[in-house]
Amino acid sequence: MKKIFIALLLFCLFGINYAQNTEEDAVRELIQSAYVEGIHNKAGIDKIKQGFHPGFEMIGKHNELLSKFPIYSWIQTVKASMENQQKQPDDEKITAEYPIIDITGDAAFAKVDIYHKEKHLFTDYLLLYKFDNEWKIVSKTFYRIPEYQSS
Repeated sequence: MKKIFIALLLFCLFGINYAQNTEEDAVRELIQSAYVEGIHNKAGIDKIKQGFHPGFEMIGKHNELLSKFPIYSWIQTVKASMENQQKQPDDEKITAEYPIIDITGDAAFAKVDIYHKEKHLFTDYLLLYKFDNEWKIVSKTFYRIPEYQSS
């Protein structure tokens, strides 16, 4: 009986950890596809639309004022940029690291560090919700590394 109890306890512990890792993997893959590849590496508007909720807003701070930038405006900016730019070689692509992904129920938070050629450009804070079994990015705030700020 004691062996069965221990086996059941271990199964529950590893099963919960596996389910959490699966959700974290899904969030990471979504961010990589829609945000890093879709937005930063301009891999296609379809990737962006698949990963971002239509109500998404990026919230930025400039000169102590908040501004909001909806996803449809960001998509227009990416479209214009894609028309004026050739495909980037692999060594020019934006990369990301994911130091934190935290999930509670159908809500998630991800800290994403954005790099170009090993130079840290941004730290992004993305909020996600799960809708009909699919994660969607719903909001973003960010910190731009000062040495890479444009004037």
